Amino acid sequence: MNILITDPVDKQCIDILNAEGFSVYYRPGLSYEEFLKVIVDVDALIVRGQTKVTAEVLETGKNLKVVGRAGAGVDNIDVEAATRRGVIVMNTPGGNTISTAEHTMSMMLALARNIPQAFESLRENMWERSKFIGTELYGKTLGIIGLGKVGTEVARRALAFEMKVIAYDPLLSQESGQKIGVEIVQLDDLYERSDVISIHSPLTSETKGMIGQKALSKCKRGVKIINCARGEILDETALLEALEEGRVGGAALDVFTIEPPTGSPLLLHPNVIATPHLGASTEEAQEKVAIQIAHQIADALKERGVVGSVNADIIQLAIRKEIRPYLLLAEKLGRLLAQLMEGKLKTVTVGVTGEFLRESLTLLSSAVLKGIFEKVLFEPVNYINAPVIARERGIAVQLHQEDEHELYSHVLSVKYETDKESRQFDGTVFGNRDIRIISIDGFILRSSPKVISCSIRTSTARGC
Repeated sequence: MNILITDPVDKQCIDILNAEGFSVYYRPGLSYEEFLKVIVDVDALIVRGQTKVTAEVLETGKNLKVVGRAGAGVDNIDVEAATRRGVIVMNTPGGNTISTAEHTMSMMLALARNIPQAFESLRENMWERSKFIGTELYGKTLGIIGLGKVGTEVARRALAFEMKVIAYDPLLSQESGQKIGVEIVQLDDLYERSDVISIHSPLTSETKGMIGQKALSKCKRGVKIINCARGEILDETALLEALEEGRVGGAALDVFTIEPPTGSPLLLHPNVIATPHLGASTEEAQEKVAIQIAHQIADALKERGVVGSVNADIIQLAIRKEIRPYLLLAEKLGRLLAQLMEGKLKTVTVGVTGEFLRESLTLLSSAVLKGIFEKVLFEPVNYINAPVIARERGIAVQLHQEDEHELYSHVLSVKYETDKESRQFDGTVFGNRDIRIISIDGFILRSSPKVISCSIRTSTARGC
């Protein structure tokens, strides 16, 4: 298999993939046109933050199975388009956690003590001690927006400085925050109470531009803002206005809406310090993420497991040996449905009996949909994009759990409804590999899907 790397990564990434037997093409700095030519025969792609993995790239990469980001953010990858194409997107969120947290603290200290401005003054042969009087972090309130891995590490370091730490995270309870000494608050409360605000949220449609004019107007006067997450979360125009009015006392920015931020007026403001997206730029972090993404890509391509996926956790379940016979059963039931149904498909209901199958119900429903669509579509279909295809075609997918079956401990049921009919198929697995249809529309039988399919093709009668 061929693996393309289009951004600079630590050499260990290449060494690991070569040792696994892959053909690795290390081509950082490719033009977009060259990129589209090379991606055609590639099985996996590894990028950092520079390469833009667009829908066109994903469409052109006909053999593409995995896109790996050696880092945390995946906003340079069209994840929706990848999912639609059935391509796994994975990242390495833990590899640069410490580096980003330490950079955040560096920015916080530099902002509090005016270190960059004082150094620049000293380089100009001036000695302006009174001009650069700073503030202590001790006793100040730090508001963290997003208490994930990086936010948590920042909180721990701030607590060591004896700051009071409050945080907003819609997924965390008060009890979770208390375990690390952080008070979980509402967003407006955080704005009103914080002396320093540090942003650590992922970039989503909800967080894009969330720190804008309205949010900044609620902040304590003189608040300091730190952004080492994603530039688009902070409205730069609103920030500049608040800085000029004195409502914001200073800003430390490692990320920008447009990178590099050539000509940005923020860079000329005396109360702004900035770095060129250095949060993860330590030797240790780059080595960690390179090794991590190499192992993740190799494991995914060799079907040893899927780790770090942002769109395909379901694939991890599919690799389990014990579920594979039922996945095959689910696909065959889907194909049977596609052969038999009359009219436009409206609803597919997938039901299971047995604890083992309940744990894999979502995966089994994807397998049923894969079986259906493979019979009627020319495009590639897999467990990742099958639910997306169903949603796009207006097909309702329902999941159902039964308490027990009168004859079998584990049963997979597929019911469909069209604008003309409604039918149901039930199946199970005998032993580890003997796949059987046990009933159709309530009529009990014990036959293989292959026999039933052959009967359908050679008979004008519906059903059995």
